[in-house]
This record gives sequence, structure tokens and C-alpha cells, in this order.
Amino acid sequence: MASTDCNNENDALEDDPLTEDLLPTSNITFDKDKHVMYFKRCMAYLPEPYTNNDTNRMTLAFFGLGGLDLLNMIETIYSAEQREQWIDWIYAQQILPDKDNPGKLLNTLLRSNVPRLKFQSLRPWLELNRHICGFRGSPFSGLPYSREGCRESRFPFDAAHLAMTYTALCSLLILGDDFSRIDRGAIINGLTYLQKDDGSFTQTYHGMESDMRFLYCACAISYMLKDFSGINIEKCVDYIRRSQGYDYGIGQKPGLESHGGSTYCAISALSLLNKIDEGLISKDRTIFWLLSRQVSGFQGRANKPEDTCYSFWIGASLKPSFDLKILGAFDYIDKEANRLFLSTTQGRQGGFSKWPDLIPDIMHAYMGIAGLSLMDEPGMSTLDCALNISRKARQNLENSVFWQGD
Repeated sequence: MASTDCNNENDALEDDPLTEDLLPTSNITFDKDKHVMYFKRCMAYLPEPYTNNDTNRMTLAFFGLGGLDLLNMIETIYSAEQREQWIDWIYAQQILPDKDNPGKLLNTLLRSNVPRLKFQSLRPWLELNRHICGFRGSPFSGLPYSREGCRESRFPFDAAHLAMTYTALCSLLILGDDFSRIDRGAIINGLTYLQKDDGSFTQTYHGMESDMRFLYCACAISYMLKDFSGINIEKCVDYIRRSQGYDYGIGQKPGLESHGGSTYCAISALSLLNKIDEGLISKDRTIFWLLSRQVSGFQGRANKPEDTCYSFWIGASLKPSFDLKILGAFDYIDKEANRLFLSTTQGRQGGFSKWPDLIPDIMHAYMGIAGLSLMDEPGMSTLDCALNISRKARQNLENSVFWQGD
């Protein structure tokens, strides 16, 4: 979800003779052990070109944890103590309500019948930093580490980020956490500050970007927290309808070119909202647009080269997601052709790159694994398409998170 500048990494690494063994191979054999070691290395340390993505560290961690989870190796690679350390680090990035501003009162008012005008007049007195609550991407601001999270209202620009909150929740589920330290009310309330009048969401309270990526994150967060009171669902659906193009693909915004990533975000958001039929102008024509993106692998837009990550973005848009309603047309793709393309972007030492002859990066490594999972690669966990987590992690949400019984 967050912008990760993986192409810059390739520019920096390709001239290094020490990285020769990392380059992709056309061998169609999928070597699980090499991919496990790739993710394990990435989770221990990342090369210098990733430095400019430090604010997105939560998302990078999700790619590593998610990759190991789809490979069914989380509990093998990390002991219970190590998994708990990861959980503590994630919670340390949670921005909590200020100490003088407990969450329960405002959450109660949000759910009550207090008139909206009166509520808005009370709001400034009830919140100090509640507009920035959620998860940040990393401890880049230099605040002291606390496994319980941060309550520092005097750092107004150290704000939660929608993509980081989404990937934090996904990572906690992957690690087997029960969300017991989540301030559910603060996160849901924080969403109310991020939705714009057109239905889209900005990534942070002070953010300038607003598009389909962050609308999806808001819907996924609401679904995982089992509370949609922080978003206007009708505006979300309307924004998605208006973002559909003449070709029935979906762009990041109304009037923009149809794109595989934004089409996935829109379809999955509608699935989580249970609004597929209301949100798509023509389901069959959207399916046709998605299926037309296959060359050997998948492209993200018409007349663009194939790219590893679209094996996930396009594939997950087409495949059913357990109890959630997605398009259900995955069987129409050419799985062997896509598998062959992925073999050309598979690194000799594990991982996947964007295109053949580039160095693997952690985002495309995860997307390549996710694409293979969609095609039922032996030894892999099944992917829940709408939330982009494994079936096991999804079951943890259903069975272990205490408020699922609310």
C-alpha cells in the first residue's frame, strides 16, 4: 500500500558483482527453501537502498512476515519468544490517545444518539491527539521505545498512517496476536478524520494523497476491527463507481486510467463492505478487463509489460475469498503461463523481482509468493484474497480476537 521505491534499489545493486547470484533464473522449479532464506535475511537486515523507506518499515515487515506465513514457516523460523518480540515492536508503533484523553468516553459518544451538531461542538474538548491515532510505520521520530505504544500528543506530525495501520493489524494476526492491546475506539475514530467529501481517504491526517489504496485500507481496518462506524459506506461505494472507466477497470480516482492495483483495492473493499453488486457497474465487463491483462504473466494496465506483482493484484481480484463475495473467475486464467513468467523473475537465492534480469526486492518477493499461492502451489498456505493474509491468519481473526463475539 505504501510507496516503496524498489526500482532505486535495483539501480544501486545491479552494478555490484556481489549481487550476481541474486539475479533471476529461468528455472521453472520453485525452491521453497531459498525463498524462506530470502525473507529471513530481509527480516534481519535490508540493504542500504531501503533506507529511504524507513517510514514504511511496518509495510516492509508485513511483506516479510506475510511471505514466511504463506510458505508455512513463521513458527519454524521464529520461536514463540521471537514472535512475541515482533508483536511488541508492532505495538510500540501504535499511537494511543493522550493520557488525559481516555478512549472509552469518545467511543461511547460515537455509538450514541448524541446529535451530530452537539457532538461536533463537544469534540475539541474530548480529544487531544485522537485525529492521529493508529499505527505509524516506524520509530523514526526518535521517541522512547515502549511496548505499550505512544501517547505523546506534543508530536503532532508523528501521525498514524492508514497503510501502516492496515499492515500492522495484518502482521499481528499473522503472528497469532489477539488484538488485546489495540485501542479499537481510537483507530475507528481516527478514520473519521481521514475520509474526504468525495468518499476517498487520505493516508494521514496531514496527508495530501487520497485515492483507492487508502479507501481499501480503511475498509480492511474497519472489517478487522469489526466496526464500520468510522467510515461513510455510501460515499465509499459511490467513489468506487465513479472511478470505473469506459473499459470497466478501476482507477485510483475518477477519470484516471484503469489499473490492476486500484481495481484490486476497489473490488476487495466492496467485498469487505458486502457491496459488490452495488459498487460495480458491470461485473462481467470488469472480469473481462481483468482477464485481458494476462500476457504470459499479468500487466497492470493495457499495453504495459508484465510485472510480478500483478499476479497478485489481478489474480486476487478474480478469485473467491472464502465467505466474502469476490468475482470468482480465477479459473479462466492460464495458470501455467503465469507460473512460467514468475519463473523468469525468481532470484537464484530466492525472492522475486519486478521484471526478469532485475534484483529481487521484498515487495515483489511477497507478491510473487502470493501469486503462486493463488494458483495452489504445493506446500503453501491458502491466501485470503480480500484481506491479503493467509487463511490461518484470517482464522485467527475469527477465532482468537475477543470482540468477534460482540
